[in-house]
Amino acid sequence: MPRALLPEAVKEVLVTREEEVLRVTLNRPAKRNALSRAMLAALRKAFREHARDRGLKLAILGATGERAFAAGGDLADLGRARTRAAARVLSRNAMAALDAVHEFPLPVIAALNGLAIGGGAELAVACDFRVAARHAEIGFVQGRLNIGTAFGGGTLLVDLLGARKALLAMATSRVYSAHEALQLGLVDAVADEGETLEQALARFGAPILAQRPQVLRAFKALALAARGPRAGRKRIEVQRMVDTWTHPDHWSAADRILKPQ
Repeated sequence: MPRALLPEAVKEVLVTREEEVLRVTLNRPAKRNALSRAMLAALRKAFREHARDRGLKLAILGATGERAFAAGGDLADLGRARTRAAARVLSRNAMAALDAVHEFPLPVIAALNGLAIGGGAELAVACDFRVAARHAEIGFVQGRLNIGTAFGGGTLLVDLLGARKALLAMATSRVYSAHEALQLGLVDAVADEGETLEQALARFGAPILAQRPQVLRAFKALALAARGPRAGRKRIEVQRMVDTWTHPDHWSAADRILKPQ
């Protein structure tokens, strides 16, 4: 049986150990797993705390429900950061959370059970691999809210797709189907017809789990080294996020979403 690893009080991010696999699950389905500051902090804590667990071989970052992996950031929570200083703190803290995922010393798979957009797409690309349900979608739609990428995902997307394809994905705010994302290289595997996401994860993860933990750590260290320094690009991303986040155009778009219907 899975063993809970974080206190019961942490309800919106669940952490379990399933033999050699760390399972981290976004657990806010009523809000389509929209990412709050508390959830981002819990993600950082979960991945940092288990980075030295020598019995692990793999981490899977998923979400409850079938509608969404993470439908962006929680604007009701993140929208409280309205000054440049607050926006800079928000961005840097979110980047620290994604860094904990990205720099985890073992392979990390994002289990895309549904929609992954905005900050949710940024979180997905912080993982090493993405396995998607057939109905899943992913998109960097920040432009629809008149903001740049906020969590460091723009830098990661450029590393993943190359500058030209990443720019196109961000500049068009396009939401890709699972199979479109597979063709683009944004997703690594899609569940087959009649196959559940869990079955697709098991199929994708089996060859990884066949390796020894120390070997996987060696391979992940090489992959991280090959990705090279990102500090300069991340500084640009923070600055551009602050500029766009505090611009009136962003708040006009955000307020339209937050305004009660």
